[in-house]
This record gives sequence, C-alpha cells and structure tokens, in this order.
Amino acid sequence: MTIKKYPKSLINIEKKLVINGLTKRYDIVVFNTDGTIHLIIECKSPNIIIGQNTFDQIARYNSVLNASYLMVTNGLNHYYCSMDFSAKQYHFLTDIPDYSK
Repeated sequence: MTIKKYPKSLINIEKKLVINGLTKRYDIVVFNTDGTIHLIIECKSPNIIIGQNTFDQIARYNSVLNASYLMVTNGLNHYYCSMDFSAKQYHFLTDIPDYSK
C-alpha cells in the first residue's frame, strides 16, 4: 500500500551532515527526483515531549538541507510545516502533503 505517494527509492535514513563545523545526524529525508530535499523528518522517542527545542533542531538541519517541508514526531504526536524561505520561517500544516515531484 502506498500512502502519500512517497517513493521508497527517494527516502534516506540517518545520514551525517555538518552544521557550523559540528557533525549531526538527521533521521529521515525524502528527496525530490532532481536531488533536492523535499521533506526532513525528525523522530523522537514517545516519552519525549515535542517542544521548541525540537523545532529549533530541525530548523538548524534545514539551514543546510533546504527542505520544502518539515515533520516532527514522537510516534504519538506529529507536526507538519511548510517552509517560507523568504521570511525565514515555517508555517504549520494539518497534514503532510502528498508527494508530487
């Protein structure tokens, strides 16, 4: 079954990235067919409450990755955002959009 039409071949899990000289590791990214990043997903443990620190973390990752969408989850609560690069902010969504690239 395909949900949201995200192709498995464009999903990448737990890879390193460097931010301000520090090595970090993202949880999940989904690429566009042109190699740009469509979505970053930050996964937390169910006992972790998602707060501003989590959004700050994924925003730092996105300062390097430039994804169009962000998702944060602890398995119980899920938050979705679209990026507004000109205003340097994200906007909350009610759901993550279907993959369309």
